[in-house]
Amino acid sequence: MTSRQIDALDRLWPTYGLTVSDVADGPLDPSALFGREAPVVLEIGSGMGDATAAMAADDPDRDYLAVEVHTPGIANLLDLVGRDGLTNVRVAEGDALDLVQALSVDSLDAVHVFFPDPWPKTRHHKRRIIQAGHVALLRSRLTPGGTLHCATDWAEYAESMRQTLDGDPELASPYPGWAPRPAHRPVTKFERRAHREGREVFDLVYHRAVPA
Repeated sequence: MTSRQIDALDRLWPTYGLTVSDVADGPLDPSALFGREAPVVLEIGSGMGDATAAMAADDPDRDYLAVEVHTPGIANLLDLVGRDGLTNVRVAEGDALDLVQALSVDSLDAVHVFFPDPWPKTRHHKRRIIQAGHVALLRSRLTPGGTLHCATDWAEYAESMRQTLDGDPELASPYPGWAPRPAHRPVTKFERRAHREGREVFDLVYHRAVPA
C-alpha cells in the first residue's frame, strides 16, 4: 500500500470500517451502522473504491455499504471517503456472502455486483458470485422493487448471469436484453481498459417483484 492508503486505513477504519467476521452472526442493523434511517446500497467487490465513492457522492440520500477483501482497495476507498467528506459510506472487509447473511431480509434498496471475478475455467464456475443459490440470497435481502445490478466485460459470464437471473422466480428485468449502461454507474479505469482491449461491457438490471 502507499503511505496515503496506510494513513487512511489507520485514521478512518475505526469510524468507517467493519470486519465481516465480527458481524457474521447478525443481524447487522444498517441504521445503527450509518447513524440514520436511509435506503442502503450494497456494493459487492468495490475494488479500489472509485465507483463507490463517486456514486455515494452523487447520491447522498442513500447509504453505501461496500464489501471487499483486498486491503489496498479498502484503504483507497477510505482515503476517498476522507478526501470527499463522505458520511454515507461504510467499508466491510471479508466475504460478501457472509455479510449478506448477516443482513435482514428486505433491508437493501439495491445490490451492485460490478465486474466480479469471472472464474473463467469451467472447474471454477462454482466460485462465481452470480449463481442460483447466491442470487436467491441476494434477492431476499432486497426490498420489494429493489434493484440487482450486475456488470461484466466477460461475454460468457454475462450470458450465464442472464440465464441465472432470468431463472429466479422473483426477479424481472425491464429490458428485453442487455440493459443500457446506466448513467449513475461511473466508468472506472478497469472498464476503460476493457474497451481499449476490445471487450464489450454488459449491464444486467433486475428488480425484485412487488407483491400484488
